[in-house]
Amino acid sequence: MQCVSVRILKTLEDLDRYESWVLSHPEGNFWQSIDRIKYLENRSKEVLVYIYEKDKSILCSALVVIDKTTLGLSTWDIPRGPIFKSGNEKLAKEVIHRICDDAKKNRCMEITISPPVKIDLPSKFKKSEYLHHAEATIIIDVSKTEEEILTQMKPKGRYNIRVAGKHNVEVDKSEDINLFYDLIEKTSKRDQFTCLPKTSYEAFIKDIPNSFLLVASASTSTDVKTNSNNAIAVLLGAKWNNHQVYYYGASDHSYRACMAPYSLQWEAIKHAKAEGCTSYDLLGIAPPDSVNHPWKGITSFKEKFGGEIKIYPPEMRIRFRPISMLLLSIKRKMF
Repeated sequence: MQCVSVRILKTLEDLDRYESWVLSHPEGNFWQSIDRIKYLENRSKEVLVYIYEKDKSILCSALVVIDKTTLGLSTWDIPRGPIFKSGNEKLAKEVIHRICDDAKKNRCMEITISPPVKIDLPSKFKKSEYLHHAEATIIIDVSKTEEEILTQMKPKGRYNIRVAGKHNVEVDKSEDINLFYDLIEKTSKRDQFTCLPKTSYEAFIKDIPNSFLLVASASTSTDVKTNSNNAIAVLLGAKWNNHQVYYYGASDHSYRACMAPYSLQWEAIKHAKAEGCTSYDLLGIAPPDSVNHPWKGITSFKEKFGGEIKIYPPEMRIRFRPISMLLLSIKRKMF
């Protein structure tokens, strides 16, 4: 049974209240923030924000991202949500029930949920076989001094930052998304992953407040090959509230000896400090107990910067149209 206290936000006043709620909540996060809505909508996604409220006070919320496909079908995703006040776990289940009811009425094939904390989901939810959102991450406390941050890194991390310095790797802010896209295309072919269209990265810089692009340039030293634009590594990130998130990165493999990605991350950490952040989220690693995880390589890289490992509950999903979802999965693999 739907609870009349669960509703979808409609007005600007509602959204202002929601923004204040997410900003002040201990589990509030970038993926459930107002900041992402314009970016998602410009990528042809529909966004709905569900809340459970009492006396104009929000007790639970969930931002839902809807990806529409052919024949009016869609998939719904709840990234790092719902969020709720401590002691109100049952309300989260009511919000999820309402989302499921609406999704079925709107030709949804599947709902995926990646909660920030463990919640009691309806019994038909099963563990997802995909990996839309990371199962674990590393968060660095950037409220510490630079010396303290360096000290808590692994020795190899500090060493590789020094190597980048010896190669005179320089890192600067940029707004040239072409530099980023050229490198991420090369990286995706090398590491066999699918990169987004360039327009998506352009929208990231344009539509997400406090997003930034850092570019590491090649040295003019004779021990480094000539590069037409001198960009050998790039990093896209965003600041939200007092947190900074590393979102996308790429590098030129032929310059791997320069250790530019280490210099990039160190400069991103210093950028977070300069912006008044208290934490820097490296975004995604393989869970500590995993075996043969596809993110093993990137995990080894990120672990060298130290920080605390945060493990999330398993990503879960519920399917309303399994055959349609199967056909969509086959189509995505083919194209």
